[in-house]
Amino acid sequence: MQINPTPLPLYDSFKKEYKAPFGAVRRLQSCVFTLRFPTYMKVERVVLVMFRPGYKEKYAALEYHSNEDGVYNLYTCTYTPQNLGLHQYYFMVTMSGGANSTVKRHSQSASEGKFDGTELFQLTVYDENTKDISWLKGGIMYQIFPDRFHKHIVLEGELPPLPVGRTMHTDWREMPDWRPNADGIVTNSDYFGGNLKGIEEKLDYLHSLGVTCIYLNPIFEAHENHRYNTANYEKIDILLGDEDDFKSLCEKAKRIGISIILDGVFSHTGADSIYFNKYGRYGEKTGAFRDAESPYKNWYTFSHYPDVYESWWGFESLPNVNENNPDYTKHICGEDGSHEGESSERGGILQKWLKLGASGWRLDVVDELPDEFIDSLNKAVKAVGDDKVIYGEVWEDATTKEAYGQRRRYLTGGQLDSVMNYPFKEAILRYVRYGDAQGLQDGVMTILEHYPKPSADILMNFLSTHDIERALTRLAGAEIETNGREWQEANALSDAQYMYGVALMKCAMVLQFFLPGIPCIYYGDEAGAEGYKDPFNRRTYPWGRENMDLLNFTRELATIRKGCQVFAEGYLEFVKVTEDTCVFLRKDYSIKQAAAIFLNKSKNPKRFTLKSVIGDGKNAEFIRALEVDGKNVYISPYDYAVVMYELCEPSEVDTTQREEILIYE
Repeated sequence: MQINPTPLPLYDSFKKEYKAPFGAVRRLQSCVFTLRFPTYMKVERVVLVMFRPGYKEKYAALEYHSNEDGVYNLYTCTYTPQNLGLHQYYFMVTMSGGANSTVKRHSQSASEGKFDGTELFQLTVYDENTKDISWLKGGIMYQIFPDRFHKHIVLEGELPPLPVGRTMHTDWREMPDWRPNADGIVTNSDYFGGNLKGIEEKLDYLHSLGVTCIYLNPIFEAHENHRYNTANYEKIDILLGDEDDFKSLCEKAKRIGISIILDGVFSHTGADSIYFNKYGRYGEKTGAFRDAESPYKNWYTFSHYPDVYESWWGFESLPNVNENNPDYTKHICGEDGSHEGESSERGGILQKWLKLGASGWRLDVVDELPDEFIDSLNKAVKAVGDDKVIYGEVWEDATTKEAYGQRRRYLTGGQLDSVMNYPFKEAILRYVRYGDAQGLQDGVMTILEHYPKPSADILMNFLSTHDIERALTRLAGAEIETNGREWQEANALSDAQYMYGVALMKCAMVLQFFLPGIPCIYYGDEAGAEGYKDPFNRRTYPWGRENMDLLNFTRELATIRKGCQVFAEGYLEFVKVTEDTCVFLRKDYSIKQAAAIFLNKSKNPKRFTLKSVIGDGKNAEFIRALEVDGKNVYISPYDYAVVMYELCEPSEVDTTQREEILIYE
């Protein structure tokens, strides 16, 4: 059934018909802007206003280009950015009679009246020499909280001594300790014994999930189970193993196509560390707290020595470091941030662990690291190899992030390769649970528009992490709101909630695996793990009690993803998103391949017309569909389909005139 297309917006930067190329551009790369005005609108003048925040505006008049089917007048201009960074722009439209208007996204008419800032669009300009991290593209990442994944059992006489202050659970299935001690402190001193050898023993399992990269939460010596309070950057924590265990893990993982990236915690150390030594674990006259002449003293900022000092978010157990202190920068980054010396003293902590087998770093709380330090860190990492990856923990849009009074430049060159993708996580979970269709499209497309494509292709797309609720609980459980740990422990999912959560989790994972970026599985999510925030989201992996339905579903998604090259770099196009259904495409014209993904997250079966989605795409192949009849795709409740097809040439495609998608119950 063919119906008249809906009216087109005047401008929509999410679509290449209006801005080409889509999204961020390299410096000196030209982009073409196109506006469509219905012929009944009496337009006299259109001007592009482009500026970098804090700098003068630049103006470019759009020229009348052509008349489109007698319905729209097209106005175009070309802009070539000369400077790196975030640019903002808008369009001023002068109508017949002299009235000035502006243009908003999706709007089918110009808005008269006072300019209120909602008309601003963003153009991110990044370094023209930015390189792709090709080995990550199309892959699958797996995040491991080392103490809780798997425990290699050693003989009694080979057990490492338990450091003072730590306790060891004897039952792998126990709940982690979360209640305060007699002093009202949650010590995080209970351990389950997961270790590097344990991870090595499960490499075949990870390989069966299609994993190509493991992201490890901190593994260096530290005296709390999360290990974000580093005690010694040069040593593996004794309960995890030693340097040889790390080298062995990296080598054996590499043989089956799995790389390892490490968690770098460089904004603070532990108070209980060789550097600060507040509690005397490392001797009575060592460390910044106990020795005013310590070589580490200037790493920290004391307002009253030694008992008053800057700490991370006020936690005295986590003293802040001055990252730009030359001695600290040298310790982490090496002599000049780029030295390739063999020793950790010359090459720095970053290079030491890269040369022992790591393939990159994820930077904890990167917004608390100054630009100068990140610059040095980048030089140190890239000196080992351009393919060594640097991720940053950023919870917001990394291109618009401001911290400590300045706009950050994480992705424009010389700093991060990519970031943890919290905006996708939020958009996906809100859509799957609440049906926020517009929020999904805008949330995803805004990030893809703002981020350089080399960064977008390797975004860390997770649904859960060690810092947030398990996705299964977020999707099916009661809202956590401000409820504390006692409430969180008491509100585990009921059987009915759990079953519903698994159904919704599958829907969320379809989006996680097939949207641009790299799916990052938080250990246990694939096995049906649940739980609210720390420590309930950090329980041990449920070996022997996995939800096999969800586990096999994960393997199926991984097989499809890795078997279709389009998921490595293909552009995204949302076709139609409703409260209950989501249809989108991944297209890669360089290989003339596309994938159509159909998701039904409702309790009713759905029928989709195939031609309305893939148009004249050739050689359609149903990679995953339970029932088809050549013209229609039938999808069961909480299920999906994937159709691969051959692309026409770009010039043959006109997505502005797409046939309406028919969806039937």
